[in-house]
Amino acid sequence: MGVATTGGDAPGMNAAIRGVVRIANSKGFEVLGFERGWEGLLSNRFRPLTSRSVGGILHLGGTILHTARCLEFKKDEEVRKAARTLELNNIDGLIVIGGDGSFRGARDLGKKTGTSIIGIPSSIDNDVFGTDETIGFDSAVNTAVGEIDKIRDTAISLERIFIVEVMGRTRGFLALTVGITVGAEIILLPEVKYENEEIFRTFKEIKEKGKKSGIIVAAEGIVDTHQLAVELEKATESEVRLSVLGYTQRGGNPSARSRLLASLFADEAVELLSRGEGGRVVGLQNGKITSISIEQSCKTEKPLELNLLNLARRLAA
Repeated sequence: MGVATTGGDAPGMNAAIRGVVRIANSKGFEVLGFERGWEGLLSNRFRPLTSRSVGGILHLGGTILHTARCLEFKKDEEVRKAARTLELNNIDGLIVIGGDGSFRGARDLGKKTGTSIIGIPSSIDNDVFGTDETIGFDSAVNTAVGEIDKIRDTAISLERIFIVEVMGRTRGFLALTVGITVGAEIILLPEVKYENEEIFRTFKEIKEKGKKSGIIVAAEGIVDTHQLAVELEKATESEVRLSVLGYTQRGGNPSARSRLLASLFADEAVELLSRGEGGRVVGLQNGKITSISIEQSCKTEKPLELNLLNLARRLAA
């Protein structure tokens, strides 16, 4: 079997690598770890992985195989090159650990090779269709919540409004969950249109109720948060500060939840390959480990539970 971590890193990738290697070894498979994601398959760069070589990585963030954005993999000739690498190394099954972009690459590669391919969803964005939760999402939420709890202390002490920007260029799963769990007064998501005047009005009403501080959680893809901070300060006559959490959300030790999902997903992925099944993405649905076709996962947009946004608004009243 081969394994690769592709696209953006997420806490729990190492736990998934460990799970894949140890479960595959227990079934008699040898495992090759391709380095730097798709680049490893294009350059035939890999290293053998054993149960001992993946010891001590369960709790580590990042990925021991490293990862990289690989725009070349969008070209048909490069995908064919990766297919030849799989054939050259007698890879019967390949496990791709990554997000929705990674699975589009896996889908395209699957059309060029007889190697069975399975996807393990690992992304802090939690935007992969076919799973209720991705590896790393819970970890990223916990990281963001811990930081914003500290920011809230300062907001209350200095009677300020803070706009906290979290990751999420196109989807708002992370911002929504974080916003609810930190008690944000406003949550801004790429999926929901909003007007600045609505934000200004909300904080004016909050101020009239005697509350002099507040938190806005904003997904990075919604707007120029720097400009929003300037305009909000003028409209509310309050001190407004912007805090961008950035890449801290992608790093750090994976939570217990992310480690558990990584182990469960790895077990299912290896089991599928041992039965000769490929072209699937494993996931968690309604509390059960299952899988769907890579094609279905790639072509279907995962819906955001907007009823949670309404809940957040009621809780912030």
